[in-house]
Amino acid sequence: MKFARYLLLSLLVLVLAGVATVGLNRDALHIGAASVSQSLCAAAFVSHVDPDQVYAEEQRPLMSGIGWAVRYAVDRSRREVRSNILAVFRARSIYRDGMGCMLVLGDDPVPETSFREQAASDSFGPRIVTPENPALRAALDQAFAEPDPAHPRLTKAVVVLHDGQLIAERYAKGYGPETPIWAHSVTKSVTQALIGILVREGQLRLDQPAPIAAWASPADPHHAITVNQLLRMDSGLPFDETNGPVTLATHMWFREADTAAFAARTPLAHPPGTVWAYGNLSYALLSKLIGHATGDTAAGAEAFVRDALFAPLGMHHSVIETDESGTLLGSGFMYASARDLARFGQLYLDDGVVNGKRILPEGWAAYAHSQTLDTGYGAGFWTNLVNKGSVPVWDAPWGMPQLPKDMFYARGAFGQDIIIVPSEHLVVVRMGLTVQGGGTGIGDATAAIIAALHHTTHAALAVR
Repeated sequence: MKFARYLLLSLLVLVLAGVATVGLNRDALHIGAASVSQSLCAAAFVSHVDPDQVYAEEQRPLMSGIGWAVRYAVDRSRREVRSNILAVFRARSIYRDGMGCMLVLGDDPVPETSFREQAASDSFGPRIVTPENPALRAALDQAFAEPDPAHPRLTKAVVVLHDGQLIAERYAKGYGPETPIWAHSVTKSVTQALIGILVREGQLRLDQPAPIAAWASPADPHHAITVNQLLRMDSGLPFDETNGPVTLATHMWFREADTAAFAARTPLAHPPGTVWAYGNLSYALLSKLIGHATGDTAAGAEAFVRDALFAPLGMHHSVIETDESGTLLGSGFMYASARDLARFGQLYLDDGVVNGKRILPEGWAAYAHSQTLDTGYGAGFWTNLVNKGSVPVWDAPWGMPQLPKDMFYARGAFGQDIIIVPSEHLVVVRMGLTVQGGGTGIGDATAAIIAALHHTTHAALAVR
């Protein structure tokens, strides 16, 4: 009997401890379920890759020991993914044609939308371009290498443009030139371009206070924040992507139906223009400004993105998802093929002009990589101007010191990069699922690509 009482008491303690743990981590568990639903919905219906593989490579490593409690179901007839953790914390993400996947909170109704089908042709052609240059092939080998089994890089795609021409590419099994891949915060650089288009059209000014309705009162401390400060992340809003599963950013993405409204009511941490702090909140607000200019509907925003940017560039395998309110998730929820992202990088290499047509304001690319305060960040892009110290909170390097100083790049979680090197007329795109740390090695691989191109040029000159 003593043993039975001891066993019952021990079980009671364990149950109470479990309840307390769940109680303390309710937000984390809600966010975890939502992240699984959103990611696997896009894997199944946007990227058309194996959602089980994506869960194993991307989501399960993020579950911090609770992976055993995660369940998900991909419903291909309804085109949705439902997930739960401990059978209590549930989430649903649905696919909509041309709009990607959308997280639906609780019993909220699914907003209606429309999609205009467009013919898709690839100017790079249907064949995968394998370089003949052995040094260039070796650089691709380096980009796909797995030097540390404990920290897999899981590179999925590398694309190289030189002088505007596709000269090399490689893809992991199950991925190809038409596979949209989650670009994460590379999306911010695309949002920067969309704001640039509105600036060129005269609908926004960089130096104007951001026209956010909630900040209309001059007495509001947010009122003076400019569009420029939102782009540069020195708006005074707090650093919102810190360590741990529950941050201002993850709460905004996975717990709020109206992401921009949440961002707008977030208190300032600093006076505007004084401190740099990584800002998904800022890019949620910039996304709202895009919505204001395009009718405040998901359909209007989608049409603007496609007509003003994606179609002129030939980005036919790209989509930016929206929240339930219809606002673009311009801080981090674009899916795009590596080729499409290379085209986007080329736009900045060509100062915003494609096929003789100006898309971005003159000088917008230079503005994008002009330094913000004393950081290695520009305005929507990272720069190579600071090679000492590290990004606050993350303890990550600002740039890539092995590459030329004029390099600038779009950067996203888990190793998404668009590397632009004006002095080398070069764009390198790397996409992958480097979730478990250890780095991607893309800086060294890009240096090897540059060395290979220099060797080829020198050899050609010697023959002449």
